[in-house]
Amino acid sequence: MDVLTAKKEVIAAGERLVEAGLIARTWGNVSCRVDDKTFVITPSGKPYIGLTPDDIVEVAIEDLAWSGDVKPSSEKGIHAEVYKKYSDANFVIHTHQKVASAVSVLKSGINTLTGENKNVIGDNILLAGYGLPGTGKLRKGVTAALNTSSSKAAIMAHHGALCFGKDADEAFVVADTLEKACAEYILEGAKAKIGKAAGDLDEFCGQIVSKLTKSERTLEVDESEFYNSSRNGADGKITLVNHADGAAVSMDISTGAASANVSDTAEAHRQIYIARPEVNYIIHNTDKETVGVSMLGKTMKPLLDDFSQICGTKVKTAKKASACGKKIKGKDAVLLKDKGALCCGKNEGDAQAVDMIMSKAALAQLTAKVLEPAKAINPFEALLMRVVYLKKYSKQAEK
Repeated sequence: MDVLTAKKEVIAAGERLVEAGLIARTWGNVSCRVDDKTFVITPSGKPYIGLTPDDIVEVAIEDLAWSGDVKPSSEKGIHAEVYKKYSDANFVIHTHQKVASAVSVLKSGINTLTGENKNVIGDNILLAGYGLPGTGKLRKGVTAALNTSSSKAAIMAHHGALCFGKDADEAFVVADTLEKACAEYILEGAKAKIGKAAGDLDEFCGQIVSKLTKSERTLEVDESEFYNSSRNGADGKITLVNHADGAAVSMDISTGAASANVSDTAEAHRQIYIARPEVNYIIHNTDKETVGVSMLGKTMKPLLDDFSQICGTKVKTAKKASACGKKIKGKDAVLLKDKGALCCGKNEGDAQAVDMIMSKAALAQLTAKVLEPAKAINPFEALLMRVVYLKKYSKQAEK
């Protein structure tokens, strides 16, 4: 394949990753083999939407050499390992897909696949040993997994997934099948643990929360109580948009006076805007897994790398809307008891990233609660990733 064609395929695949919700912000990476010596890969820290061929970097498979002003993804070594091991692998995607990420916090992968899952992926899905993003330790763990299995997917501990195939289409089929296989694994494991089958992951979340709280809980919420909101610049007001009917209400940040009746959760938004002057957009996440975790009333510790990076080194639960300002400091999300999470950002895109990661992290929390206890990421490493993200990657993503 010529270099320009390979670059265009990588750009198209990056856009597809975003559309499919398999990544957030600049996370994840995509590559395409050019020949037996080189491949092209997405750049480090640049959003997928808007990439041009000049942004895609050609890298040597053997020694990872590259040239030019654009820095390739820090995970280029992982892609090279795939191309070295599999001569018929021509496309690699590293995703942060939701269900595979939930399985990544457990102590092992999926030992046996059957049926269509086996036909698409292979015999099993190994769990690669943990390492900080972009490090040799991470590459070493993935290499060991690749050398132990002939499957077309591997799960990266506390991180995400690696999927590959003969072309982009096959790599995406592998990623989709991986989600299905991981969902089946969670549901089967939960049934074995609690003796009750769940039809899907939403039902699984409800069952687990009911078991943990020792009371029958429904994860349904009254959407009329919830809002997304934005700060209106210098006029000292916020606009609250109701989840149920899309109606917009203006609220004064300093006094709490609103142009129409609002629910108590509006106060949570106001308190966050007071406490965090840099926040300009808030999304109220009411996904089933997030509501479920909020019902537990606990602090969420980091089980996933991107949770540490994008949400914060931990996310606390506020029992009342008025306490959200105190609980949000130093973080970009706060759980509101029994009502999901408020996800914050400097702009809508930032808030959307936090929203996506919170749902994924909540599913991981509930998965670990029932299948097996999961060890949180080392606090120092979590803080390091958070600082690097805030100082470097989040700013690159804004360019």
